[in-house]
Amino acid sequence: MLDPLAPGAPVLIAGARVTGRALLAALTRFGAAPTLCDDDPAMLAPHADNGVATLDPATAANRIAEFALVVTSPGFQPTTPVLAAAAAAGVPIWGDVELAWRLDAAGHYGPPRRWLVVTGTNGKTTTTSMLHDMLVAGGLRSLLCGNIGDPVLDVLDQPADVLAVELSSFQLFWAPSLRPEAGVVLNIAEDHLDWHHTMADYTAAKARVLTGRVAVVGLDDARAAALRETAPAPIRVGFRLGEPGEGELGVRDGQLVDRAFADELPLLPVSSLPVPGPVGVLDALAAAALARSVGVPAEAIARALVAFKLGRHRSEVVAVVDGVTYVDDSKATNPHAAEASVLAYPRVVWLAGGLLKGASVDAEVSRIASRLVGAVLIGRDRAEVAEALSRHAPDVPVVQVVTGEDVEMHATAEALVTNVTQVNDGAETIGTRVMTAAVAAARELAKPGDTVLLAPAGASFDQFSGYAARGDAFASAVRAAAR
Repeated sequence: MLDPLAPGAPVLIAGARVTGRALLAALTRFGAAPTLCDDDPAMLAPHADNGVATLDPATAANRIAEFALVVTSPGFQPTTPVLAAAAAAGVPIWGDVELAWRLDAAGHYGPPRRWLVVTGTNGKTTTTSMLHDMLVAGGLRSLLCGNIGDPVLDVLDQPADVLAVELSSFQLFWAPSLRPEAGVVLNIAEDHLDWHHTMADYTAAKARVLTGRVAVVGLDDARAAALRETAPAPIRVGFRLGEPGEGELGVRDGQLVDRAFADELPLLPVSSLPVPGPVGVLDALAAAALARSVGVPAEAIARALVAFKLGRHRSEVVAVVDGVTYVDDSKATNPHAAEASVLAYPRVVWLAGGLLKGASVDAEVSRIASRLVGAVLIGRDRAEVAEALSRHAPDVPVVQVVTGEDVEMHATAEALVTNVTQVNDGAETIGTRVMTAAVAAARELAKPGDTVLLAPAGASFDQFSGYAARGDAFASAVRAAAR
């Protein structure tokens, strides 16, 4: 079989959007003969005008044997027809991360970099950002990339010692040969089961970050902790909220402590962390474990964490109005993330709903019920959240904000149910109006000292263009109400 990276090798790129463009640039640079495939002719047209070969998916599937390699955008499932055709024909299928790893390891961009990879159901972006800041504070040339910032392929031509890489389960599924210097699995909860179909497959994809020199797992999460014993890495490290054992990082006497890469090295006080709640401690410990694996000193870790700022839509305080704090955690796009978000506050009016992506919310609702003083539900799967609340928090008033004529209500105060009807000028407008109604309902439920928390537990694409748009709509509605 032709070497898929040999000059002139015919390579099919599945997907012509952001990842596809990065793949096209990299493959062209190294002399491959790429062909772009996408089901949207509008995405192919500009490339065809520039002389790039293009195919529609059906034709590509029929001609799949002509290619030495298929490189896919990460969101495509193995059952996608063109990928299924490639698998049946024995044509290798890589993702963009797999291609980047192979090009970097082969020295195509100079000396190979050390990859430090972060994955998990929740906390990836915060942990990877913390890690990058620690590496820079420790004097290393670090690039932040992957599922955060730029695709890995787009940064490989920049000078760096280390890559701080956030990777999703999709990216890892299509990167079978990845062997990072160190990798961490933060946690594993139900998510993306509409893509992976089983928890076993989802977990197996995540576990690919544990195949390098150092494997790090979150010990307070049962599924992640179970991976420690089976990880092929020669050095296996854990982190926990409690006191650390040998080979672990944890908390002792109010200090983050490293007992994995030192005898017992204090890193910084928990009180100095800028991220609220237990999740902030866990993210900091995970980032510190990866930083310590490449020798970053404790003082650099402390300096980076004290100065760290959360990204937008991650436990972001929008306003305090009449003694009520409004917090945008729109990035909490699955039940596990929403649970961690709610548990950071004592009394919460929970604004939730969206697309659950096949995940159950029942167990998480049972664990946060004691913190809830009200709930306002939006989005396609709001009824599933409402049903869980009726089982585990029957005394909590629940408002469902709906579109259309059929008003559903699971609330003690009928006046709080808002019906948004006959909105025909685009999904974003519908979402904005729904959010305005949701914030109004939350204001009625909240009392001074409470937190109105947008932690949806679901994806946003039923009513918004993304979690950022959902968070912006929440913030706008809060500020408008305050005025």
